[in-house]
This record gives sequence, structure tokens and C-alpha cells, in this order.
Amino acid sequence: MDKIKPSDIILELGCGYGRVLQRLCKKAKKVIGIDISKSSLELAKKLLKGNLNYQLFQMNATNLEFPNNFSDMVICIQNGISAFNVDKKDLIREAIRVTKKGGLVLFSTYSDKFWEERLKWFILQSKAGLIGEIDLTATHNGIIVTKDGFKATTIRPIEFTSLTSSELPFNLKIEEIDNSSIFYQILVT
Repeated sequence: MDKIKPSDIILELGCGYGRVLQRLCKKAKKVIGIDISKSSLELAKKLLKGNLNYQLFQMNATNLEFPNNFSDMVICIQNGISAFNVDKKDLIREAIRVTKKGGLVLFSTYSDKFWEERLKWFILQSKAGLIGEIDLTATHNGIIVTKDGFKATTIRPIEFTSLTSSELPFNLKIEEIDNSSIFYQILVT
């Protein structure tokens, strides 16, 4: 949040019900949230009521309907890079495409050190009926699988580095925060 300037246009990929957007609206000039879930976007609209500097779109994060160099910052946090059922390289490439030169692209995933807490959270989500029943035989080593087919993984630093080792012009910084999250910060050059 400390990298956000009042003049920034920020795009959040996988904005869900708008929890992060709500905080971003207080910091940036314009905030745009995309998600593939219409019902999540409807919830976001209710949560963001009263804010005038946001827009919501139902859209796939690997096929963004925005021009090149559109935003100052693109964020895809809370493990979106592994939760989206898309090609990860395409997701990264598309996020970089819509980010202005000198802008930031921020992805986050869970640290292996956070495995036990993460699994507990998913079990609570399952018991609340928000996701399917956890398949404990297939769930292990950073991978959570439900019996209805949902799968959440983590993207470790070595994997993210291999996903981004292409001809794209950027600088990558990897930082672990509070033994729970790993942030991949791409400075677009």
C-alpha cells in the first residue's frame, strides 16, 4: 500500500467481493477490479457503494480488454496466480502488457511456512460450504484439493522465476513477509 500514489490507476485481477479494492479506493485516483464471477462483482458493488473512483468488469485475467501501458499498478494477490485456472505465463505476460513503463505488477502466494494455517483456513471454508469437501488424500505439500475438483497450489520462488525468465523487459524482486506470504514484485521497464 505504501507504493501507491494518489495519481495512480490500479487494476486488481481477481478482485472477488472487493475487500482489497475497498482499501485501494482510499489511496489511488482510480481502481479497477476484474473477476470472472458475476456474483462476486455484485457483492463488490455493494461493498464499494459510496466510492466514486472504481470500476468493475467481468473479465478473464489472461485476456484483459485494456490497452497496453494502461495502469500504474496491477495486483493479483491472495494466491490468485495459482487459484485462477489459467496459464500462469499468459497471466504474467498480460499483467505486464497493461502496466505502464516504470509501473509495478504485484503477485503474491503463500509461504511453505504457512501451510498448517492455510490448510485450517481451507477446512473452515469447506465446512462453511464455500468450497467443496477437502480431499485429504490428495492435499499435501502446498497443494489443496477438494472432492469437487477445486485445486489451490502455491508458486514457489524458483517456479515464479522460471515463469518469468523470458524476453519481457522487467526487474523482479521476491520478498517473504511474516512467514506467511511471498510477494513477487515486477518493475516494468
